[in-house]
Amino acid sequence: MGMAHGAAQGGTKRRRRGRRTAAINEINMTPFIDVVLVLLIVFMVAAPMMTVGVPLDLPQSKASPLNSDTKPVTLSIRQSGQIFLGEDELTDDSIVPKLTEVSKAGFEERVFVRGDKRVDYGRVAQVMAIVTGGGFKKVALVTEPDQR
Repeated sequence: MGMAHGAAQGGTKRRRRGRRTAAINEINMTPFIDVVLVLLIVFMVAAPMMTVGVPLDLPQSKASPLNSDTKPVTLSIRQSGQIFLGEDELTDDSIVPKLTEVSKAGFEERVFVRGDKRVDYGRVAQVMAIVTGGGFKKVALVTEPDQR
């Protein structure tokens, strides 16, 4: 009887092996929001560092910005008169061959000339003449918006 009673008790305490808890159907948004905010901060810090070329003190202008769908080729002219394509220094003779090499649209490529505001105006005109003389017709000057 003791054994039958123990077997009967054991039968009521037995657990089901296949029993599962209900699936959680909620998405925890906290880790997702944390990652998005960290990425936002990283890009806000990195964006000013992604400017093209060498640092220049550009002149200010009231001209409206150009709307361009493609990324233009940018030549930079330092105060000393040195010319850069991106961060590569160029000589006057290597401007046109290098522009031809990097331009995807050929001579229809838009070329931006960024000249430091303390560079001699004649030097900027000389570089623009070299570029247009090489066949590039879409040449534009880059300035900072007027803060007044």
